[in-house]
Amino acid sequence: MPTAQSLRPNLIGPAEANPVQEKTNKNLLIDIGIAVALVLIGVGGYWYSPLLLPKSDLVAAPTPGCDLHRNACAATLPDGGRIELSISPRPIPMVAPLAVEVRLDKLEARKVEVDFAGIDMNMGYNRPELPRVGPGHHVGTASLPVCITGTMAWSVTVLVETDRQRISVPFRFNSEPH
Repeated sequence: MPTAQSLRPNLIGPAEANPVQEKTNKNLLIDIGIAVALVLIGVGGYWYSPLLLPKSDLVAAPTPGCDLHRNACAATLPDGGRIELSISPRPIPMVAPLAVEVRLDKLEARKVEVDFAGIDMNMGYNRPELPRVGPGHHVGTASLPVCITGTMAWSVTVLVETDRQRISVPFRFNSEPH
């Protein structure tokens, strides 16, 4: 016959924690957190990549043989418009303030930016926007970071945004320590 103690429910208290199960749950939560973070980084990169790598509707070639160390360089657009870039002082120094000037002919821009990028070495984001100072005339300042290798090949791309399209003109030059 059952006793009073055997009829009482088995109340031991809270279940003892299983350390292996807790560690597995903690690792699973960490893995899920990392996966969510990677997905968010991927989605953010996809949505914000046009800011860093803008797509151009038209890429115009600069006049061959032009040397930004000696004078302004220009590119003629298919519709007859013209984009001219001038950087001073000349020759173009590293780690010194640069006066950057863009002149537009037969072209009305909403925004003009100049993107400086190292050709053989990533030198970071360096894209100042040039404010409009007159009709077709945009002026601003920039500087080139120092390169530990000495001579540095640069691409300076003029990015012109109009109401209808985004135009880019990639110019190239080399900088040397002075």
